[in-house]
Parts: sequence; structure tokens; C-alpha cells
Amino acid sequence: MPSRYKSALLFGTPGVGKGTQGKFLGQLTGFHHLACGDVFRSLDKASELGKQFLAYSTRGELVPDDLTITMWKENVKTRIAEGRYRPAQDLLVLDGIPRNPVQAAALEGSIEVLKIIHLTCRDEDAMVARMKSRALKEQRPDDADEQVVRNRFDVYRKETAPVLSCYPTSLIAEIDAIGTPNEVLQRVLAVLEPLRT
Repeated sequence: MPSRYKSALLFGTPGVGKGTQGKFLGQLTGFHHLACGDVFRSLDKASELGKQFLAYSTRGELVPDDLTITMWKENVKTRIAEGRYRPAQDLLVLDGIPRNPVQAAALEGSIEVLKIIHLTCRDEDAMVARMKSRALKEQRPDDADEQVVRNRFDVYRKETAPVLSCYPTSLIAEIDAIGTPNEVLQRVLAVLEPLRT
């Protein structure tokens, strides 16, 4: 097993389509999609890690970085043990982690970042409209409130966008997120295809 997992990071503001692109990639041979939200949702709530997670989430607080990294590592080990993720064959596509520069530093020994897919949309109003539409379709009330959505953009700019500066600019591929999901996927694959083993 490799000492560091060969990885690609999905990056971009909330609502830019990271989850959609990650799901698409996860269905293709040679890619394994892992969203941080899935890590949290898959926790056994009766386990020690699950209890620690619930202590924060029920208070509406962000899970601390060290706990997030521990949960992520345990989840990856489980996926490997179950044969869902094969590090020797699959490019690990990460979505939602690292969330900040502290997490980027903490993951340095675990992942070898080969590429960062930075999904971009210059029109913030279009992103707000997309998220409000998603709120109706997927019953996501947090996306229906425009003020909440714009606040999430601010949090992203302050806390998450700085992660990009933790990596060489040569690793960052700016991808236009406007278009149909399939059109965006073709742009993403044009960058990631050469990395598949």
C-alpha cells in the first residue's frame, strides 16, 4: 500500500457543483470519491469517535480539525478493508477536506495531491440562484435563505480559500463550473484522465 494516497482535491464555493462532480467521478473506474460529509454521516454514533462528533454537531459547532482528520483516516482505512477503495488503482477524489490550512498540513503525510480541481463561477448571483433551486429539489432549507447562502460564501473565502495557497499553483486547474453537469465533467476529466493509473 502506498505511504501516501494519490489524490485530487475538489475545490470551490458552496453550490459550485463539487458534490455533483465528485459523485460522477466516483462512478468511473480508477476514481474513488470521498466527501467529508459522507465521513461524518457514516460514523457509528455509539462509537467513541461518533460520540465526540455528536457532542460538537448537536451544538451546531464545527468539528475540530484534529478530530476531523482522525475520523477521515479511520474512514479511509474502512473503505480499503471493505475493498471499496484500492489505493494502488484508484485516484482518491477529496471533497470538503482539507477545509483549512491546518487540515492541509495535517494531511500532508497521508495524501499526495496530484491536482486541485478549482471549480469557479464568476457570477455569485447565479450561484445563489442555483442553491435556492437545489433547496427546493432536495429539501435543503439552509440553501433557501439567501442571507445564509451569502454568509457561507464569506466563510469559504475567509477559511477555506486560503488552502489553495498551501499548494503550488502548477497543481491548480481552474475549471468553469457554468454549464450542464456533463459539460463540466468533460472539463474535469480532461484534467484528471492523465492521472488515472
